[in-house]
Amino acid sequence: MLDPAAPQLVVNSRTLYFSWLPADPDAVAALVPAGLRPRADRQVFLNQYVVDDETQTSGFGAYSLTYLGVSLAGVDAPGGLNPGGWWTHYVASSRLVREYAAARGAPTFAGRTHIEVDGEDLCSETEIDGVPLVRARCRVGETGHVISSGHHRYFTRRDGQLLSSVYPFVAEPVAPFEIESVEFLQPGHPLYALRPDNPLTIGFGYFSPRSSFAYPGGLTVHPGSTGMPEPVRTVHQVPASLARSGLPSGS
Repeated sequence: MLDPAAPQLVVNSRTLYFSWLPADPDAVAALVPAGLRPRADRQVFLNQYVVDDETQTSGFGAYSLTYLGVSLAGVDAPGGLNPGGWWTHYVASSRLVREYAAARGAPTFAGRTHIEVDGEDLCSETEIDGVPLVRARCRVGETGHVISSGHHRYFTRRDGQLLSSVYPFVAEPVAPFEIESVEFLQPGHPLYALRPDNPLTIGFGYFSPRSSFAYPGGLTVHPGSTGMPEPVRTVHQVPASLARSGLPSGS
C-alpha cells in the first residue's frame, strides 16, 4: 500500500470532465453532509479519466478512474474560478489507487472507465462489477494551443471529520467540444440519484487527451467537522472549469 500522506503525480491522462443540473435536486442535496452546502442549482460533476501507462504516474501505475460528486457553495478552490466539490463516488480500476484514496476518506468502488474516440465521436463509460452505469457521448475536435491550469478543491470525510485539499492541474482541452448525451443506465443503483435533468443542461466541460494533476501531500480539517481532531492525510481531483465550447473559464 502506498503511504497516503505521500504526494502523487499523474501526467497526460485522457480526461473527460463536465457538470450538469440534476433531475432530482433534493436527492443530490441529501448526499452533502452537514458542514458543507451544495450550490443553489445542485450542480453535479463527473470526471472520467484513463492513465494508459505506468510511466505516467509517480507510483500508481496504469489505471482508470471515475469520480462523481456535488459542487459546493462558499468553499471555492484558490482563485475563485472552480467551486469546491464533495465526492459521492470514486470508482477506480486499481486496488493500489483505491487503498490510497480510501485512506484519505474517498468513497471508493472497484470498477473500470473506458474512453474511446473515433474521429469526432467520443464515448465514455463507467462500470462497476462489469455492469455499465454511466455513459456519455461527445463531439470532440483537436487540441490547439490553449492551456487550462489552476486548482480544484475536494472534500471527503474520515473518522467523523470533513477533510479538504487542493489539487493543482494542467490540461490541454480540445476544440470544438460538445456533450451530446449523458445516460445513467441502472435505475436501481445509488449512482442514479445523480442523473441529469431532461433536457440536459451542462454547466462546464471539456475533453483533454493530455491532462496532468497532483495529489497533494496533506489534507486540512474543515471547520464544519465533528469529532476529535487527529493527524490527517490527503484526497484528489483534476482539470478546470470550462464552458460548453471547451474554452477555459478564466484559466
